Amino acid sequence: MPRLFPLVVAGQKTSTIRWRETTIVPGYMRYVCDGDATSTAIVWVTRCTEMPLSKAAAFVGRQSEWPKDVMLSGMREHYPEIEWTDIVQIVEHLTPADSMPLSNYPAATP
Repeated sequence: MPRLFPLVVAGQKTSTIRWRETTIVPGYMRYVCDGDATSTAIVWVTRCTEMPLSKAAAFVGRQSEWPKDVMLSGMREHYPEIEWTDIVQIVEHLTPADSMPLSNYPAATP
């Protein structure tokens, strides 16, 4: 989502919650900005965890910012059919800046 992409680039967003999408595994992942496919950020995924959406906010330490109604509303921007009890994948990653110094950082990013 365009409003979240700058947070990824700035290193302020280091996790994402996905539902019914291709499973992510630890390693490099490329974010592509919705609405501008030329804007990308590469991050190193450190951990991927599946759990009910109802537990996700606490898992990433955002439970005070994301009470149930806020969490559901935000997730439904991306996934209109998602329910509170659905299993999601939480993808945690390093910032783009912290991912670049890794010795196996991609030499070219098409």
